[in-house]
Amino acid sequence: MQCASYRQAPRAGLACRTHRKHPVSHAPAQNPLVEHGHLPANALPVVVARSWERSLAAGLRPDQPAQAENHISATELRQTLQRNHSLLAHARPVMEYLFEQVRHSQNVVVLADNQGALMHTLGDALFLQRAERVALCNGASWQEQHRGTNAIGTALAEGSGVEIHGGEHFLQQHAFLTCSAAPIVSFKGNLLGILDVSGDARAGHPHTLALVNTAARMIENQLLLSDCKRQMLVHLHAQPLGIGSVGEGIVVLADTGCLVGANRAGLALLQLQAAQLGRTYWSSLSDVRLEDLLSAHRRSAQLPQRLHLRSGHTLFARAQPGEAVAPRRPPVPEVETVPAVPDALARLDTGDLHWRSAADKVRRVLDKSIPILIEGESGVGKEFFARAIHDSSQRRAGPFVAINCAAIPENLIEAELFGYAAGAYTGARAQGSPGLLRQAQGGTLFLDEIGDMPLPMQTRLLRVLQERSVSPLGGGPSVAVDFALVCATHSQLRAASETGAFRGDLFYRINGLLLRLPPLRERSDFVALVAKLLRECHPGAAVVLDVDVLKKMQRYRWPGNLRQLASVLRTASAMLSAHERCIGWAHVPDDIAEDLLQPAASLAATPATQAHKPAPQPAANGATHKLEQHARLLVQQALKQSGGNVSLAARTLGISRQTLYKKMKPA
Repeated sequence: MQCASYRQAPRAGLACRTHRKHPVSHAPAQNPLVEHGHLPANALPVVVARSWERSLAAGLRPDQPAQAENHISATELRQTLQRNHSLLAHARPVMEYLFEQVRHSQNVVVLADNQGALMHTLGDALFLQRAERVALCNGASWQEQHRGTNAIGTALAEGSGVEIHGGEHFLQQHAFLTCSAAPIVSFKGNLLGILDVSGDARAGHPHTLALVNTAARMIENQLLLSDCKRQMLVHLHAQPLGIGSVGEGIVVLADTGCLVGANRAGLALLQLQAAQLGRTYWSSLSDVRLEDLLSAHRRSAQLPQRLHLRSGHTLFARAQPGEAVAPRRPPVPEVETVPAVPDALARLDTGDLHWRSAADKVRRVLDKSIPILIEGESGVGKEFFARAIHDSSQRRAGPFVAINCAAIPENLIEAELFGYAAGAYTGARAQGSPGLLRQAQGGTLFLDEIGDMPLPMQTRLLRVLQERSVSPLGGGPSVAVDFALVCATHSQLRAASETGAFRGDLFYRINGLLLRLPPLRERSDFVALVAKLLRECHPGAAVVLDVDVLKKMQRYRWPGNLRQLASVLRTASAMLSAHERCIGWAHVPDDIAEDLLQPAASLAATPATQAHKPAPQPAANGATHKLEQHARLLVQQALKQSGGNVSLAARTLGISRQTLYKKMKPA
């Protein structure tokens, strides 16, 4: 029993897989060694044949079961999970999404470490029992020397994506399986683990390997962005719109311009090997200097630049500066920026580098009496960010007092903020009121939309911040106050202070650290955000978006940002039937569905342009009628909660006032 006829077979390249000329069979094949007593010529694909040679060399026999002791202990499994904490954290969301794509085909999604030990599994309940009988469960080793030819072990040995179907498994006991596995590689080219989908061979699908390869690339990119957030990155693609996609190339650069890391797409685009990292410089690859890429980034962060490689190829590139190109600062202890235990800011982190950069800056000034000013469009999550700042600080046990300066009536804002003495004005409470500023004592005061605060109130607030005491309206002694100050605005306060619309001295008092939160359309973590919001809507249930809906949502500009996205997902979730776990077009609010289904040019239109677009034809189905009724109910509730304030109700729902007025009209 030898495979000698395959010893001279050419080895496939880095992107190798088990090639088939015919569709996957729907029944496991008989093992040819068992059937014929030898391996007939051309009986197996080249990659599988090489694996069978290794399996024979390991002393395995096709008709014997795997050894039972090929399973690490509980202690070793705990150590393996701890050692691979970062890989697991980034892989789990992708595995959940991957499982949703194969849920109905009796499959299990598996993550193994770089030694072939299984660390995490998600399985179809109908298939799990069969899988566990052959140790397709956490702690089991699936190296070739232990279990013969199998997708996980063979992908480990080959260093590439592999599909092993039915009787191609060396051990007969695995012939009921069809498995597709792909390696997960670090930005330095080191093997981190293996991602695998295993299922019933009778239900195999020819595109599963491509799906697994794509999921592995997603994990690799997330790990790179997480591990290299302090270094300069260059994003590459052959097409300008490809930057930001799962197929983009990413290279990591030291401050000398040396390439110290890259994902596999980046290496391929630059025609490099992993071994060349650490000794190749950007200047030897491209005609565009890094300084020019950084200058272009400062002018327009999202606009890719065309560059010509020395090899003659043309690519598009976008720089992403990190600390490698930032002004030199004294080293900061790691504990200040990356806490050992995830804080409230980390719990909001879903992978966007701009958002993460803002969080890292905040950690450096926490508990140092430095006021923080957050700028960002309406709905980007400024209050959530401010509350996370409070919950991450030493004042977390104190109160968090949030005041929307645009929502308090102008004639009441002074009394609400600073408090008032008994009988200070008609309608005042007999016992007076301490005011919201004093209620923040010992905690954090959050002034939202501070740019809308009337000028007279700005003067009084400035005095409070200077003197650290509050004098109530109507007289009475001043009361000392102690709170951390966080302010937020959707406007450009610096420009407003220069024109006199906002007090310049107050601007400089509240602007200790200025942070800008990115709008949703500029964030790179849209899929992770959607998954997080859906988990909040459906705790304990794996609800996902239809792939087409998700793609259209990723292209949409989201003028209401996170608030609008969360509102849309809550409404769509409410439309699901008890047995449904996938949000499709029938569940999306009709006005949003209309916008999402517009051509790409319409999605980027200004609000004024959108207001004049022709009305779409009504859909003739019951689902649309139900959506209309539900949308009008939400509008009525929002108007009731806002006291009839149309602007506030529209902001709450994450829609424009024009859309709100449309929903207020009778059907």
